[in-house]
Amino acid sequence: MSLPRGMKDFETDELSKIEYVRKTFLEICKTFSFNLMDPSPLELVSVIEAKSGPTIRDEIYFFKDKGDRDIALRFDFTVGLTRYLASQKSLKLPAKIAAFGGVWRYDEPQKGRYRFFHQWDLEIYGKPSLESDAEIIEFTSKFFSKLNLSGVIIDISHRKLVESVVAKVFQSTDSGLIADILRAIDKIQKKKKEEILKEYEQKGYPTDKLEKILEFSKIKGTPEQVEKQFDVSGLDAWNEIKLLFSSLKNRQVENVRINFGIVRGLDYYSGVVFEAFDTTSDYGALVGGGRYDSLPKAFGRDDLGATGVAGGVERIILSLEKQGMKKIDSSPTVSVLFVNEEMITPAVNIASQLRQLGIATDIDLVGRPFKKQIENASASKFSVIVAPKEYSTKQIVVKDMSDGKETVQTIDSLLSNAKSIFNL
Repeated sequence: MSLPRGMKDFETDELSKIEYVRKTFLEICKTFSFNLMDPSPLELVSVIEAKSGPTIRDEIYFFKDKGDRDIALRFDFTVGLTRYLASQKSLKLPAKIAAFGGVWRYDEPQKGRYRFFHQWDLEIYGKPSLESDAEIIEFTSKFFSKLNLSGVIIDISHRKLVESVVAKVFQSTDSGLIADILRAIDKIQKKKKEEILKEYEQKGYPTDKLEKILEFSKIKGTPEQVEKQFDVSGLDAWNEIKLLFSSLKNRQVENVRINFGIVRGLDYYSGVVFEAFDTTSDYGALVGGGRYDSLPKAFGRDDLGATGVAGGVERIILSLEKQGMKKIDSSPTVSVLFVNEEMITPAVNIASQLRQLGIATDIDLVGRPFKKQIENASASKFSVIVAPKEYSTKQIVVKDMSDGKETVQTIDSLLSNAKSIFNL
């Protein structure tokens, strides 16, 4: 028996790392005053299509339910959160929402991205503002700092600016043409320039104009550096980028740069867009986000702007592991051992009382010999040994498993001073 292609079982070590990322995420959410939500894992296919159009069916898991409705598994958090926020007419704005959990995508499985994976997500809904965009980017920067992940750069661009450059080069405002060329820019990170040129030549696009756009997409740097490389005069969105960078500087966010090669593949983005990369690896974007004011409109809210970001947890863990992330110790603090069968009942009682105190405690469940219990307790920090001689005077032996040192404690003393005895 095997799993469906693209699925996997998550073992203890990987789940411990996912939990580490989750706890860090929730800690930063609290710092930034984001409220946690868990949108439904099931959506109507029509709701998901409101974001990405009918072609999204090729990338999602969907099925007919018993009511003959087209149902899809959660593709991301943005759709569910936007659907929910759009329905809350009396919600106080701006609304800052966070989510963390699993999503399903019918993509080709790859390193760090199975067809089911974990994602963290932030959204800010309300009146559009560059400060909201800056807040999302600052969170992203601080989150990676808190994870101690070094070498992360956040590449920022602006969809309207790139669209205006494409329109000028191709001398066309046709939305289909512009969207097609944006997809070519999006592919430059994954494909060779020659492959893209050949593909678009077959579609009838002039090679010289496409080459100009691909060269434009290579421009990176600070606002001052970009102004020396490219004529930005007459581009309205350029002022927005400069104001955004000014806000980020004020927020002490330093690991950012302009990168006109960032456009994000989804058509609903309408303003600032960005992706974060680990420059020490080649895993691709760790997070992606931007402004998408058009999506709330698809749910009937013309008055609601939106900006957000989402990150792939497993891919972030790959970067952490490459930079030396240690295995997260999930061993129990204490193992309670019994010398013989007569000591099983008092040993179980002591283990239960330690657990009530919130101390991670393990005990043998199948009556193994004492020698085998000692072997199995080697990963614990301490062992509590319940033996007939000591127990006859209501005492036990506490053994430090790191150096083998043993002390005798009364049971009452153990239970009243357990955290001190176990250095917690």
